[in-house]
Amino acid sequence: MGTPDISARPSSPPRNGAEKHPHVHTRSGGVIHDNARHTTRFTVVGNHLAQHAELSLVAIGLALHIQSLPNGAPVDIKTLAARFPEGTTRIAAGLRELEAHGYLRRTRERTESGRMVTRTVSCNRPDRASGAEAPETKPKRPNRRTDPPKHRTDNKPRPPARRPEPRPRRALPAVPQPAYPAPDLLVTALDILAGLHREDPRLYLSATDAEHLSPGVVSWLERELTPDAVRRVLTFDLPTEPIRRPAAFLAHRLGAQLPPLPPFRPPKPTAQHPLQNCDTCDRAYRAPEPGTCSGCTPTT
Repeated sequence: MGTPDISARPSSPPRNGAEKHPHVHTRSGGVIHDNARHTTRFTVVGNHLAQHAELSLVAIGLALHIQSLPNGAPVDIKTLAARFPEGTTRIAAGLRELEAHGYLRRTRERTESGRMVTRTVSCNRPDRASGAEAPETKPKRPNRRTDPPKHRTDNKPRPPARRPEPRPRRALPAVPQPAYPAPDLLVTALDILAGLHREDPRLYLSATDAEHLSPGVVSWLERELTPDAVRRVLTFDLPTEPIRRPAAFLAHRLGAQLPPLPPFRPPKPTAQHPLQNCDTCDRAYRAPEPGTCSGCTPTT
């Protein structure tokens, strides 16, 4: 038997996962791809979209979803908001990003029936439309000595990012209040306000604005003005410059040009016959001349 060589170095155990991915250094902490070849139900997406440096993650996800849909599938904001939990605001912003970078083209067209529809074209390579070829660039390897860290490596929970608070809406000027807001007058007032944009498109009002202005219009109707007269006063001699806040402009006009109340007119007294005593039963009744009451007058 031979004597074992005690000076030989013992063999080190194999690295974990080295037999599957011998080219990946596990100490780097980066991603390791476990890929399988797709043969059905897949979509080819370029790295110029998947690794876009200016698109948000919502926009990239929307572009991937839209490119995977068949022709004719609806991709409007309401349909996408019903499919994903991001909401209409974030989805609309993502679609605008894709449109700005050429991944979407949206145009308004009129159909044969006269209805306006939005045509959406999804572009998987925006550079092809312009004839330019996007250069292939490899991601730059970070330099730990010079580049600042881009991602947190600790496991401490990060507080959620605070969304910027929306700017408060400027309050509208007060409008005159009616003495008695009758329901029929309120309906008439809303009809007047809803039709002002037909006289001038700058006077388009939202439902909230019309609800705020309607009591002021009722105050004008209480002053014995017809709906046509109120409409003419509100649209007369409009300024030539843009009307940025039509509701505020109309509220000021309703208060500044409010007509006076009509003079009080007491009701005219109705003429009444004097009291007469019935010649038969001596009961009192009204008649122009003495005689008998209706109960004692014989019927013919």
